[in-house]
Amino acid sequence: MPTHPFIDPVALSIGPLTLYWYGLTYLVGFVAFWALGVWRTRSRNWDPLHPWQVGDLLFWGVLGVVVGGRLGYALFYNLDTTLADPLSLFRIWEGGMAFHGGLAGVLVTCWLYARKIGQPFFRLTDFIAPLIPIGLGAGRIGNWINGELWGKPTDLPWAMVFPAADYIPRHPSQLYQAFLEGLVLFVVLWVVSRQPRRTGLISGLFLTLYGSFRFAVEFVRVPDAHLGYLAFDWLTMGQVLTLPVILFGVALIVWSRRNPLPAPRPAPETA
Repeated sequence: MPTHPFIDPVALSIGPLTLYWYGLTYLVGFVAFWALGVWRTRSRNWDPLHPWQVGDLLFWGVLGVVVGGRLGYALFYNLDTTLADPLSLFRIWEGGMAFHGGLAGVLVTCWLYARKIGQPFFRLTDFIAPLIPIGLGAGRIGNWINGELWGKPTDLPWAMVFPAADYIPRHPSQLYQAFLEGLVLFVVLWVVSRQPRRTGLISGLFLTLYGSFRFAVEFVRVPDAHLGYLAFDWLTMGQVLTLPVILFGVALIVWSRRNPLPAPRPAPETA
């Protein structure tokens, strides 16, 4: 039975500078976003951005991820502590990020950036959707490295012991999520988006698939200890927050059938 190895959460420490593995997984996601985005904009002309705009969008997106993810964690998972100690909201080095808050933050910054460059909102979200799963998968690998967010007890042959929890074999739920939300979601979205698709389809597919994967894995993942199950001895906060994501994703796919295929982006202005 494999046992989770102890991995120092600090990847590198030089003087006052400390780099954590979990922080590096965010860096992996941001670099992958930029590299894949630039490659896409250079190789096809129906995406809404020019190559030099990908970096601007990434900057806005990073703000959305950090601010939204932190606020989402504080509101949905740690409200009592935040109310008792509001300054804890700013101590991001102590950990605590929520995907659903980060998603909301990214959507807000995308809306602002779409207005800034004069592009339809859902054309922009269709562009970024296939660029996100690499970061999601990397973040789940970071959870596994930290030995956190483990799964429920199981006797399956790939079960793993997490000494931080106990010495009972458990589902490596972090790896399930890394595989589904990272690899599978990336492959599906990348393949589907290789050809022009009706506006809103890729965004809807991202929300539907991510939500379905997250909802399913929550059944074998131990809920947050301070929250537990919200109802029926199985419903978790993650599932409550994910269900609207799935429903909106399906609605977006249906709505996309009424939309035309994206037109080629305008040629860049020259002086």
